[in-house]
Amino acid sequence: MTTRTATARYEGFGKEGKGQLTTQSGVLEATPYSFNTRFGDEKGTNPEELIAAAHAGCFTMALSFALAQAGFNGGTLETKAAVKLDQDGEGGFKITRSDLTLTASIPGISEEQFEALARGAEQNCPVSKLLKAEINLDYTLS
Repeated sequence: MTTRTATARYEGFGKEGKGQLTTQSGVLEATPYSFNTRFGDEKGTNPEELIAAAHAGCFTMALSFALAQAGFNGGTLETKAAVKLDQDGEGGFKITRSDLTLTASIPGISEEQFEALARGAEQNCPVSKLLKAEINLDYTLS
């Protein structure tokens, strides 16, 4: 149905190398990434941050559509995703979990209906389906 693209360019290797990420939409245009943006505090992005953004955005949009389909048309959703990168054996890494923290304000919804819709979005958004990691959802409904 839809294909989106991004390009990574890396010059040099290992910790001394420097990279740039560019997305089809142009939102990222030669955005820096490197060892120090991933494991240090150098300005730039990294794969885990981008996956966290993708997961938060995907889940929140999926929940928004579920709420609209259930007849709700007002309110706000804000989701923070925390993606954890752990060592995987010798010399390798893997993303082991994504923790979603949702703050929602939806007038007229019951706690039970909200939880059912949120859990459905958690399990069925395309990024959740892609991740082979533990996914946790905590939420606050007001």
